[in-house]
Amino acid sequence: MANIQRRKSLTASIDGVRVGSDAPVVVQSMTNTDTADVVSTVQQVAALARAGSELVRVTVNNEEAAAAVAPIVEQLDKQDVRVPIVGDFHYNGHILLKKYPECARALAKYRINPGNVGIGRKDDNNFRTMIEVAVENQKPVRIGVNWGSLDQALLTRMMDENSRLPEPKDAREVTMEAMVVSALNSAALAEKYGLRPEQIILSAKVSGVQDLIDVYRSLAARCNYPLHLGLTEAGMGAKGVVASSAALGVLLQEGIGDTIRVSLTPAPGGDRTEEVRVAQQILQSLGIRSFTPQVTACPGCGRTTSTFFQEMAEQIQSYLREQMPVWKGRYTGVEEMKVAVMGCVVNGPGESKHASLGISLPGTFEEPKAPVYVDGRLFTTLKGDRIVAEFIQILDEYVESHYAAKDVSVGVPARALASR
Repeated sequence: MANIQRRKSLTASIDGVRVGSDAPVVVQSMTNTDTADVVSTVQQVAALARAGSELVRVTVNNEEAAAAVAPIVEQLDKQDVRVPIVGDFHYNGHILLKKYPECARALAKYRINPGNVGIGRKDDNNFRTMIEVAVENQKPVRIGVNWGSLDQALLTRMMDENSRLPEPKDAREVTMEAMVVSALNSAALAEKYGLRPEQIILSAKVSGVQDLIDVYRSLAARCNYPLHLGLTEAGMGAKGVVASSAALGVLLQEGIGDTIRVSLTPAPGGDRTEEVRVAQQILQSLGIRSFTPQVTACPGCGRTTSTFFQEMAEQIQSYLREQMPVWKGRYTGVEEMKVAVMGCVVNGPGESKHASLGISLPGTFEEPKAPVYVDGRLFTTLKGDRIVAEFIQILDEYVESHYAAKDVSVGVPARALASR
């Protein structure tokens, strides 16, 4: 793992999931189902949890959704899906949490947007009510500021104050500062109303990469609350993946961030779990956490006219993901394994030697054989039309021999594979 010095913060507990300080950076996600549809929401939460989401947020926007929360949690428990459910509240959360106490009890955490709950108006009664419900039920709260719904009274006041300065700052800088001030003021109010500091998580989400970096650097320097990272409305496809990776990568490398979400817009009918896999890949690429064995594959060139190595790389990556739920329960450290599937002799043997297992497939005009390396040494050479099946067999044997759990006596001893 990379030696990244994490920012020191308080540590929150969300139904047993530790967030903050020396706890692992937590991956979370959010459903896009109608929360009132219990069956669909349970199915999506379960899928997100199986993909590796360690917290799942659901919208609680009306009475039907609030009434559905407890049945959703109950059904997940019956299916043995143990993932904390976070309630996302805007505008009417103070009403729903009071009217549906079973919802307040069933949720593991509340997410409150101070810009949408009357902060600065009516003596903050709506915000205060939600915090008092959290205190009563001993639930942590994420105070999530979003520049799309920033407290306008606060922003207007700060803009006016800035305009009177001898050298006014630009509007962007004032807006970023207003987000930080909104988060910190709201956290201070939450403590005033009875929430303990270690029950508070902050976020300040924007949709621009450099804006996100700047606002979180400022927020991290001025508090010790755990911070949730995410580029809000990141977008679709490559744009959303690249923008989220760029923003979160910089902050995580600086030790900032205790939970992350990649807010991808799925294609129509697309797989919601993609955002979980992308978040995991960001953490794994930075060497912060490992979730699944990684496949190194070359991009291909004129030497690799055959698509076979591409197809094999895809098959191996899919096989690793499919096997990971089983392996995770049986083996220790298997998520650290690295596999190389290379398309020709130029970099194939070298990359293969750096991986746990590697195979170098024959490129154009090369001899039709595929050398396989195990822990840096030539292990065997495969030929014929069963290369994929034979390589997967070697892969299975490697996992059994190198990652067997201490209390499980299965698989081939390490020396058996080494002597094959």
